[in-house]
Amino acid sequence: MKTYLVWMVLALTFLAGGCAGEESSTSDTGSVSVEEFNKEIATGVVLVDFWAPWCPPCLRQGPIVDEVGEKVKAYAKVIKLNVDDEPAIASKFGIRSIPTLIIFKDGEIQKQFQGLTDASTLIAAMKAAG
Repeated sequence: MKTYLVWMVLALTFLAGGCAGEESSTSDTGSVSVEEFNKEIATGVVLVDFWAPWCPPCLRQGPIVDEVGEKVKAYAKVIKLNVDDEPAIASKFGIRSIPTLIIFKDGEIQKQFQGLTDASTLIAAMKAAG
């Protein structure tokens, strides 16, 4: 019984708080170079979802980020960065736990979230950054 409780606590901690990782892209279709990433975040409001395909909370966050992207496409961008594909970018921004979501305005960090974050919170933060 004690072992079962330990596993339950570990599982709940993992799902609630995200996936901790070491140093470990932009679209769902592949990685981007550092230069492409810098170009993407350079102007306007951009939400970047730092994620990995092996991370259960990231997989739960993905559809939320997609929903946000649809709702803000008139005034902001949403991109996804697979930390396994681009560890240098993840390291540059100190990503140690995923999912991490960062809102940029003209290349500057405006707000950062770790763990599962709901759509309304992300949209409100993006509007505030704009």
